Amino acid sequence: MKNNYLEISQVGIEFPTEGEPFRALQNVNLSIAKGEFISLIGHSGCGKSTVLNIVAGLYAATEGGVILEGREVDEPGPDRAVVFQNHALLPWLTVYQNVELAVKCVFKKSKTKAEMRDWIEHNLSLVHMDHALHKLPSELSGGMKQRVGIARCLAMQPKVLLMDEPFGALDALTRAHLQDSLMDIQQQLGNTVIMITHDVDEAVLLSDRIVMMTNGPAASIGEVLAIELPRPRDRVVLADDPDFNNYRQQVLRFLYEKQKNPAAKAA
Repeated sequence: MKNNYLEISQVGIEFPTEGEPFRALQNVNLSIAKGEFISLIGHSGCGKSTVLNIVAGLYAATEGGVILEGREVDEPGPDRAVVFQNHALLPWLTVYQNVELAVKCVFKKSKTKAEMRDWIEHNLSLVHMDHALHKLPSELSGGMKQRVGIARCLAMQPKVLLMDEPFGALDALTRAHLQDSLMDIQQQLGNTVIMITHDVDEAVLLSDRIVMMTNGPAASIGEVLAIELPRPRDRVVLADDPDFNNYRQQVLRFLYEKQKNPAAKAA
């Protein structure tokens, strides 16, 4: 498996301020293989979301750039779908219509109406929401809304699925169910995923590699940890697994020994 599907090369970015420009990222380099699940982790303000937004084409890097399958990323596109912490569903549209909106944008010229309907229902089935096609977002729980948001992104058939703390606002049990669903979907579809998380256990459970960011400003990649746990992964079995706990300790050591928490320092 070659690590040349997605290339983040020498990326740096500055944002204008009233005084000196603020340098958020400096010399960020990462090669990601097709079908790989990458987690970005680090303290608040380390530029995780900025990296994600550059890959999404929402921000333009000041230096360096992103190459996806040999083409430079310079604007948003359906080949990179973003799942936000807030589901971002349109409240006046049903579950079906929210997914249909994305499908029409991408496949209006290549799929018939019947094919689009089947494709929408298929993707809602993947996230176990095919029973709620005609419900409005106001009738759904937080976890159900997030499932619909994931289905909407999957229905675009993106080359890369970008997830910005997608389970951060959910209770622990719902979060666990969605993590398991995401692992099942990724195993079935072979998606390339980049996910931001603050949850060390989540990162170890889901990832092929964990990318640990240094503190900002001028944040960069501090360490990359390969997670060599066999798939499929069972959270209950892994709870007592010495390798799982060793990976977990390595991430914690980076975050709280090598990268001291700025908030704790100020307290």
